[in-house]
Amino acid sequence: MSERSTMEAIAKLVPEGSRVLDLGCGDGALLAHLQTERGCSGYGIEIDDANVLACVQRGVNVIQLNLDEGLSMFGDQSFDVVLQIDTLQHLRNAEVVLRETARVGRTGIVAFPNFAHWPNRLSVLRGRMPVTRRLPYQWYDTPNIRVGTQADLEVLAQRNGLKILDSFGIHNGRAVRFAPNLLASTAVLKFSR
Repeated sequence: MSERSTMEAIAKLVPEGSRVLDLGCGDGALLAHLQTERGCSGYGIEIDDANVLACVQRGVNVIQLNLDEGLSMFGDQSFDVVLQIDTLQHLRNAEVVLRETARVGRTGIVAFPNFAHWPNRLSVLRGRMPVTRRLPYQWYDTPNIRVGTQADLEVLAQRNGLKILDSFGIHNGRAVRFAPNLLASTAVLKFSR
């Protein structure tokens, strides 16, 4: 999540003073923002060595862990909020980690590139995989192992018995509530058990 306006839109979903677990926290920018701007505390989970170092340099508590191995080190409801921002599409066990997010946190927030955004649909209609600001890779070199849509995310949450608290999209840092599956480049879901 590199765009500052999108990061700030996600941060607004996290109540001030929350204890946060950020799964796939990258360089720790979002967690650092939550600490300084919203008085939050918590940990980031990251597997990449360079990103772990960047977190440490930012003063973000980070644990190096492969999320596909689960979150068994954390008890039920250990955190107020568990974030999965631009993480779900990289996981082999996405459904398991979604359930673990709901187990470990009182609230979960998932966001990822919305493959059903209209420019992506247009690319597919033209016979090509989309390359956009939110999906900047060619099909053959993407780190994403899956693609999903706003609607897919809602179905997955419901199938796993999660209570959807809010579902919307983000585009250019702004919330999209009307037709987010078509008009938003980022799908966002806030949920609980």
